[in-house]
Amino acid sequence: MKITKVEVFRLPTANSKQNSPIGCRVYTDTGLTGDGEAGIAYGVGGSAAFGMVCDLAELVIGMDPLQTELIWETMYKKTFWGQNGGPIIFAGIAAIDIALWDIKGKYFNVPIYQLLGGKVRDKLRAYASQLQFGWGQVGVSEHLWAVTPEDYAHNVKLALAEGYDAIKIDYFDRDEEGKPLSFLDMTGILTPKQLHMVEARMKASREAAGDDVDIIMENHSSPDARGAVQLAKLAEKYNIMAFEEPNTPTVQTVEYIAKYSSVPIANGERLFSRWQYAAYLKENLLQLAQPDLCNCGGYTEVKKIADMCHTFDCGVQVHCAGSPLTTSAAIQLECALPNFQIHEHHTCNRMDTSLNLCKYNLQPENGYLTVPDLPGHGNEFLREAIDRAYLYKMVDTPR
Repeated sequence: MKITKVEVFRLPTANSKQNSPIGCRVYTDTGLTGDGEAGIAYGVGGSAAFGMVCDLAELVIGMDPLQTELIWETMYKKTFWGQNGGPIIFAGIAAIDIALWDIKGKYFNVPIYQLLGGKVRDKLRAYASQLQFGWGQVGVSEHLWAVTPEDYAHNVKLALAEGYDAIKIDYFDRDEEGKPLSFLDMTGILTPKQLHMVEARMKASREAAGDDVDIIMENHSSPDARGAVQLAKLAEKYNIMAFEEPNTPTVQTVEYIAKYSSVPIANGERLFSRWQYAAYLKENLLQLAQPDLCNCGGYTEVKKIADMCHTFDCGVQVHCAGSPLTTSAAIQLECALPNFQIHEHHTCNRMDTSLNLCKYNLQPENGYLTVPDLPGHGNEFLREAIDRAYLYKMVDTPR
């Protein structure tokens, strides 16, 4: 079996070109195809990730799609910039790798989890992610940004009413008037007024959630280490499950935060390889690893990261903020991990921007996702969605 061509596309979502997935479809001479995704749909860099998938596709034309390890090493080492690369190169590798594993599952007529060692669990506990954005009705695009403590409590109750017993919130996203905070607002030692604002929101969330609900405190790497320690001290008072992305991840600064806080640290969506993770694990600076399957090299790389985390008693939650294809792919891996901790169900996965992109759009029931048993990762981009792509290229010539 040989790879004959790779279709690469960037899909406009329901209401904008923002949060638009970069996907690929790998074709073979047997008629089997596989779909993958590059996890740079939001922020800046989508066009670069699209170009990277196109460039990498030229390397894999003519190769055997079942040789995922060889192809991964080829993309990593034959590109010059792959070694010790960042999010763009690893997102490109991930898109193709995920598609190849999809083909492999279809070839052997099994779900990908069977190729990763089999299921450890049938259902995956999920948390409602990014409640500061609101938690609206599934299929409706509405951002109900939380500002007041009452807003935060309201959004928590919405998630709990659907059966979730774990949530994630960024308490330091907007000021008390609802104005988005800039990076300058969050740099340096935080003021008493800022800390009082955060604590009021945190306190309201905990009171709304009760004692039996896990809360992850999101920080999007916005504070620096000094401010992160101040926030961690607040988190200790409210039994926060994990302190996510406390600052820009560097070993030295995270070590400083860990020294002064007892709250478990979650990190990983801005770490892109096993080599980067190794430094944090060596110093026990991670308790919840969050590699993104779609920008961290795909199944081939993230399985290695997860196994390495298991050696250091570190739990794993795959960062999941892409199209519905990302969700389907992530749970194939997560269900096969003994050290799986919890699945992220992002509010974007409920909005109309996720509609009409993929064959399936899996949603948790009572806070749990059921793992499907379809061959491969069990999902695919819709042809009509690909035909609407505003960036598109068919790669069928080897480099």
